Amino acid sequence: MPEAPAPVPAALQSWAARGSWREVCGHRVWTIRGGDSGPTLLCLHGFPTSAHDWQRVWPALCAAHRVVLHDHVGFGLSEKPGGYDYHLVNQAERALALWRELGVERGVLVAHDYGTSVATEILARREAGRIDLQIDGLVLSNGSVHIELADLSWPQLVLANPILGPLLARVSSRRFFKWRIRQTLAREIDATELEAMWAGLIYAGGRKRLATVARYIDERRRLWSRWIGALERFDRPALVLWGDADPIAVPAIARQLADEMPQARLHWLEGVGHYPMLEDPAPWAAAIAEFVAELAPGSAGPASTPGE
Repeated sequence: MPEAPAPVPAALQSWAARGSWREVCGHRVWTIRGGDSGPTLLCLHGFPTSAHDWQRVWPALCAAHRVVLHDHVGFGLSEKPGGYDYHLVNQAERALALWRELGVERGVLVAHDYGTSVATEILARREAGRIDLQIDGLVLSNGSVHIELADLSWPQLVLANPILGPLLARVSSRRFFKWRIRQTLAREIDATELEAMWAGLIYAGGRKRLATVARYIDERRRLWSRWIGALERFDRPALVLWGDADPIAVPAIARQLADEMPQARLHWLEGVGHYPMLEDPAPWAAAIAEFVAELAPGSAGPASTPGE
């Protein structure tokens, strides 16, 4: 059995109190549900942060949808076990298991950054007939699914190195982390957001796991054909919702995704960087609401996920 949760940092206490921890596949996963009616949005956050990234759009998303968020294992308020294989395929397995436990039968995947690769693994399993979840639509936002087009930063590359990565993780400070996040932004975000990001990173020994988790970049290369193939054959509506000033998940990735998915459309957020839900929350949430509303009637109908 997992140990009891570590004390929650002050920067995350009010957010943590809205959700709860559940045991999923033998690990403690923090999750939060909201909204009383409407289609279900299943949100997958990015690296190296957590579901707290969605907190500025949380009220808007919950106004017309049921919403399910969780922190991936190794992130935020979820468990960060040692000796664990933090593969993206395992993150997809745990997401599916969590949604199944919550009684979710259908929904729209909404993915950012690292979460976009978790979403593509779920699509690959769907294509193979290996999941029961009905996926009614897909939103991809500022993620380097096409890793060959990404402009990866030097900290990303160093962290992914099995020798140098643990050294960088060990010496990384709050100041360095906040500086690095700011380098990915095109618009300034509130200092409390940066503090919450850092608090989630170091919670429950997360800094020790950072280099291991960062090796997902290699997985993106190794499973490229599986994941891009699933996108090319995805037969439901998709929205590529992109900040056009992202220095890492560059606009070329968004254009490629929109071109290769049969039912995709591209929506730019002008002058917005890597964290559009924090940099420009109202237009970001409005674009998702418009996309979901235009899905075929009944295609994303209510799921049995009462709000908490």
